[in-house]
Parts: sequence; C-alpha cells; structure tokens
Amino acid sequence: MAGGLSIADGVGILGAAAIVLAYFLLQLGRLDPLSLTYSAANGLGAAAIIFSLVFDFNLSAFAIESFWLAISLFGVYRALTRRRIRAVERQGPAPD
Repeated sequence: MAGGLSIADGVGILGAAAIVLAYFLLQLGRLDPLSLTYSAANGLGAAAIIFSLVFDFNLSAFAIESFWLAISLFGVYRALTRRRIRAVERQGPAPD
C-alpha cells in the first residue's frame, strides 16, 4: 500500500474504520443495535483487525478483537433468527 503501509495494516485500518463507522451510525440513530448490519459491520471489522494481527501480533489486541468477533457473531445469529421468526409470523398459521 502507499505510504509504507502493508496490506495487513490496510486491512486492519479498514476493520477499525468499519467498527467506528458502525458505532457512529448507531449514535446518530441510523443503525439499530439489534440489526444484522450493525453486528455484521462489527464482526467484519474485528475479523479484519485479527487478520492484521497475524502479521504483527499483540496479545491484548487479539483478545479484545476475539471477544468482539464472538459477540458480533452471536448478534448476527440473533438478527437472522429474529428475521426468520418475523417471516413465519407474516405467513400466518399453516393451513389445515
């Protein structure tokens, strides 16, 4: 990358930007904290930072990003589950 940044650093910076942007949009009221978008942005951001840590390891950063990723994946699961339940509720009861 230009400016002496490695590809791993660039990926890590993009990951940090995704997390910060998601939080900023949450504070603006543009994202629902229970939405798939919010959890996915946080999860992708954490995964990108973890990728960058493979090339320049830092244990404390790895620990926090691992937790961030795990919690975000749980959020993605819950958002998808809520979406599935709403779809079933819209269909109404099954015909006899």
